[in-house]
Amino acid sequence: MAKKLNIKDKYRLLTRDLDWEYSYADRSKAFPFEEFEGIKITDWSKWEDPFRLTMDAYWKYQAEKEKKLYAIFDAFSQNNGHLNISDPRYVNAIKIFLTGVSPLEYQAYQGFAHVGRQFGGVGARVACQMQSLDELRHVQTQIHAMSHYNKFFDGFQDFSHMHDRVWYLSVPKSFFNDARAAGPFEFMIAIGFSFEYVLTNLLFVPFMSGAAHNGDMATVTFGFSAQSDEARHMTLGLEIIKFLLEQHEDNVPIVQKWIDKWFWRGTRLLTIVAMMMDYMLPNKVMSWKEAWEVYFEEAGGALFKDLARYGIEMPKYADVIEKEKDHVSHQAWWTFYTLGHAAGFHTWIPTDQELDWLSEKYPDTFDKYYRPRWELAKKMADEGNRFYSPGLPQLCTTCQIPMIFTEMDDPTKTCYRDHVHNGERYHFCSDGCKDIFCDEPEKYVQSWLPVHQIFQGNCGGPDVADILSDFYKMNVGADNLDIEGSPDLERWKKWQNAS
Repeated sequence: MAKKLNIKDKYRLLTRDLDWEYSYADRSKAFPFEEFEGIKITDWSKWEDPFRLTMDAYWKYQAEKEKKLYAIFDAFSQNNGHLNISDPRYVNAIKIFLTGVSPLEYQAYQGFAHVGRQFGGVGARVACQMQSLDELRHVQTQIHAMSHYNKFFDGFQDFSHMHDRVWYLSVPKSFFNDARAAGPFEFMIAIGFSFEYVLTNLLFVPFMSGAAHNGDMATVTFGFSAQSDEARHMTLGLEIIKFLLEQHEDNVPIVQKWIDKWFWRGTRLLTIVAMMMDYMLPNKVMSWKEAWEVYFEEAGGALFKDLARYGIEMPKYADVIEKEKDHVSHQAWWTFYTLGHAAGFHTWIPTDQELDWLSEKYPDTFDKYYRPRWELAKKMADEGNRFYSPGLPQLCTTCQIPMIFTEMDDPTKTCYRDHVHNGERYHFCSDGCKDIFCDEPEKYVQSWLPVHQIFQGNCGGPDVADILSDFYKMNVGADNLDIEGSPDLERWKKWQNAS
């Protein structure tokens, strides 16, 4: 009678033993991208997958989750779940998530599928294959979760087109374009470690909690369904960093440089998440400052103490981000308020109660630097002089965010850096972004900067209204401008009166 295989043996047969020997072909030609980054791999068999998940078990496990997830989606839709959210303002955070985050899941699916093929170790290839499938599942379930809102609210109808073209969405898009244009090991540090392990909790945990607090059961159910996947992704991120550091001492400075780069790029990307948490959730969970302290300073600090034995240090400029946590959400929301005519969602002035909450959460900075702006904005709006910025902002060449950040020793002064390369001057929002450019200028001189493209006539026009309607495909007045007086708010009021 054949012996029944234990889990470990079954995992080995269905993953590691699927590898092949190169008896007549050149192995280096099969994996041409494995060496050019300078990373040295001495023994791929040292790669360990703590989950030991086989593909047949993966499909069964995910299929069971899908049944439960889509049952809740159907119930949410049939029971008009959109009527149970806290406030129609909340839906605008979902618009940002769908246009800015969901397409990144698809980029991650493509990225992991590509880099998995480039690794000579079968363990890493199998791990990347499963994460690639996870990411494809995530983008599909996110679209389904949010498609219900498209039936009742404006601004959801062309999310993929907007992601490719709208000015502020070039920030998340450029982040993944940068990672996918890197080598396979840098991609794994960028996405698998720096983003999935170090920074993802700052997106998914507080925001999904916010969805629950604001009655959005479709989105929060997707979040719960994805959590087991994210646990596996974080484990892969931790495995890749330790694997590389243990393979060869020459890998340490290369990995440190990548950590510094992608920590900075990741924190710049999370600026919009900070804004969503502090300003766009009517029922708030925690401030961005609190989230940063819990999920990076405490959890991340413990992680980097653990990695110190390999020679890895805290990411460069982590001290700057520690100071910026008091400022970035306010600077971002003010920017979108003044450019609300060019955004794909509605903006508003925080209520008096929300201003008091922000004062409580940011006692050292909000009343001093930011509350006076909102009081002035409210006074102007009450007088019929609602202010919109008529110009187009200078963008950072690296992160592509407008120059909204300030010097931390003087938060009234814009942080501005520049660098001349081959006779051309390039502009940056920070020392971090300037450092990244100077390390790889040939890469970032190719940045597709929306404002530059508009000025060059590559986005339709010449008027802003033409760009919004023809190039961005926005319905001006319905998809953007203030929430007050919007079709979204008027429909909401009718629904509430009818119920």
